[in-house]
Amino acid sequence: MFPWTSQSDTLLQGLGISQQTTKDKTGRCASEREGSDGAQAACAGAGTDGKARTVALICKPSALANYLLKHCRTFSNYSPCVGWTWRASALLQSVYKACWPYNSPVQFVRDNLQLSDDGLVALDWAVPSYQKRRRTSSHSTSPVLLIIPNSFGKITRNVLKLCETALSHGYLPAVFNRRSHNGTPLTTLKLQQFGDPADLREAVRYIRHRQPAGRLYAVSESTGSGLLLSYLGECGSSSYMTAAVCLSPVFRCQSWFENGLCMWPLQWALVLYQKICLSRYKTVLGETIQTDTLFSSCSLRGLEEALFCQTGTWDAYWERNEPLRDVDEVAIPVLSVCAQDDPVRGDTQSTIPMELFETNPHFFLLLTDHGSHCGFSTQSEGSSRRTNWSHRALLEFFRATTDFFAAEERAKQLAARRRGLGGGAGGRVFRHRSVSTCKRVPACSHNIHAIYNWQRSYTR
Repeated sequence: MFPWTSQSDTLLQGLGISQQTTKDKTGRCASEREGSDGAQAACAGAGTDGKARTVALICKPSALANYLLKHCRTFSNYSPCVGWTWRASALLQSVYKACWPYNSPVQFVRDNLQLSDDGLVALDWAVPSYQKRRRTSSHSTSPVLLIIPNSFGKITRNVLKLCETALSHGYLPAVFNRRSHNGTPLTTLKLQQFGDPADLREAVRYIRHRQPAGRLYAVSESTGSGLLLSYLGECGSSSYMTAAVCLSPVFRCQSWFENGLCMWPLQWALVLYQKICLSRYKTVLGETIQTDTLFSSCSLRGLEEALFCQTGTWDAYWERNEPLRDVDEVAIPVLSVCAQDDPVRGDTQSTIPMELFETNPHFFLLLTDHGSHCGFSTQSEGSSRRTNWSHRALLEFFRATTDFFAAEERAKQLAARRRGLGGGAGGRVFRHRSVSTCKRVPACSHNIHAIYNWQRSYTR
């Protein structure tokens, strides 16, 4: 838990929250918050009554953590649905967010990107339905929000609402679609492995070429967080991103595939959906994999093993694809928003790496007692157009981290000038490591034409 100090107590008073630090049975610091309404809840797994409103920020103490506590009011303003309503059910809330149709007021403009091996991925740029101009200028300074859906390619209600919210806050949302996902043509016999960030890396370079003046942020949903975390770990300080958020991520993915979902209807639905999506490529996939084994599989592990473990072992596959394999190389702030009653991820204690958030200053965990999987419905969420709490929280996190690093850089430059190092034209410029990857430059630092063949790419 965040070991609150006297400084953070002062910050919490601005949120209308009193703070008391205790020790749980494992010796970790456990924070207890008491709101203005008198309701008290223990963070991270402690019992709560029907009136409790619990949100725990778990992270390593740092100046950024204190800044987030002071400026991210949404973190402590969460009132989950309780009582006799379907929104209080973790299972029904997950099904609703994943499957229920949503009449989105946004439309998408697709860029099909041809990769270095002739494969195709797609970026769907969200634009308002009333906008006549379907393309944004490359000189735009608007921030770009890269959205990575779940690893099964399903564009959920949650993703559509996030695009709508991001547009209303001045972002340029772009949804990343893997090979064969969401109508993307499969032009090679290669599918993207669970944690292989090679395709995403090329897509990010394209975004930097198209919008060189705008900051880049990333949000992943559910199992799509495995791809985002793999990318951030492999790229380190060269990720081009300012900050990232994982909504209801699955961290220990090998054991998640091996154990299966605790609720078999969810697993059955995911297996069926993946088989339907792959069935259109059954003939061509038969050249490299055993399609009979693939389509007779009854588990998520069976499907993944049939697709990617033809020439290697299951353990060797996850050595290359486990999302946290290079987690120590992540160089930007990453917020994970999780709920203790998540029916997809599973038990909190065994599926969330608490030690990662307690020891790594780049990782922050926002843990709620209720929220289901990518749900986080609130009592006031009566209208379908009302902004989801997790979407407000992630946008507030992006704003706060950007403002924090901007203030830090100004302070460093001021200190440098006072020391006589920044007065002249040749003075040194100090940059924070996390911001140096996304500095605004007029052009990309890589040769984009060596990566993409524009004459052979597809755009609609």
